[in-house]
Amino acid sequence: MDEDGSEWPGWRDATERALYGPGGFFVRERPAAHFRTSVHASPLFARAVAALLLRVDEALGRPDGLALVDVGAGSAELLTGVLAALPDEVAARVAPYAVERSARPAGLDDRIHWTAAPPRGVRGLLFANEWLDDIAVDIAETDEAGEPRYVLVRPADGRERPGGPLSAEDAAWLRRWWPIAGTPGARAEIGLPRDAAWAAAAGSLDAGLAVAVDYAHERSARPPYGTLTGFRDGREVPPVPDGSCDLTSHVALDAVGGGAPLVTQRAALRALGVSGARPPLALASTDPRGYLRGLAAAGEAAELIDPGGLGAFRWLATPVGDACHGLLPTGPETGPETGPGTGPAGE
Repeated sequence: MDEDGSEWPGWRDATERALYGPGGFFVRERPAAHFRTSVHASPLFARAVAALLLRVDEALGRPDGLALVDVGAGSAELLTGVLAALPDEVAARVAPYAVERSARPAGLDDRIHWTAAPPRGVRGLLFANEWLDDIAVDIAETDEAGEPRYVLVRPADGRERPGGPLSAEDAAWLRRWWPIAGTPGARAEIGLPRDAAWAAAAGSLDAGLAVAVDYAHERSARPPYGTLTGFRDGREVPPVPDGSCDLTSHVALDAVGGGAPLVTQRAALRALGVSGARPPLALASTDPRGYLRGLAAAGEAAELIDPGGLGAFRWLATPVGDACHGLLPTGPETGPETGPGTGPAGE
């Protein structure tokens, strides 16, 4: 603490307090008011998750109490959309859980359980869309000698200064997943808390599939100066941990999965039926309204699978038990190719 009373915590502690402490950003704010995710971009995303849940249901032998766990649920928009997209017989067996630290919104479907942590011992699908990026992490920066040190921050204004050397555990994580030692001025977000959070979330399932979706990077192409930023009212702002904005950084998703293969959102959604193909032109004369609806859906799909936007997000699929392996692609992108006049709108 400085003589003027200023505290200089590490970024992990400062972010945790700013987002989830008393009066924190996510305690008092709904995410949808500040940023737009795939869930908000189109109902097609919820329908794709519903299609994945049907695959999990089939793989598990259609159990009673099929769990659908949405981690970082916001206002439960995804759960609401998935429940609406399911066949009645399946929806009647689904136990939906919204995992969220903020208070339950008024008027939410009574079927949805509101909880601060994933339920344990359930069977089904756990889905975490843009959750891991909001798990607080420390930041390391190499000093003039090329040694990584913690970065300290003053919460009132976001000013930074060098801190002490890394713990043995954090240093080992950096060496394996984001090696910056020897490069003065290089920065990295130490993803160990995210690895642990995902292991705990996936481990809450007794059987099924856990899927994390986020904007991510892999070891072969880490950003040299990190990705920490802030968001407020739909705009990017300087990352100041005073509770006035969201604080987020891209996820080392390969580390979260322990090196398991990742798949792009484009490939995952196309495998789940989101193609972005325009409706046949002949439909315009036989069913003009249907043609316009099809065009609108194609435009929404194009945004979700755009390889320069949401389609570049990465999906990590973690099977729990033996039944749910292979429900999502893990290799090169699959799905029908598109051509002139038949491809996604806007491509």
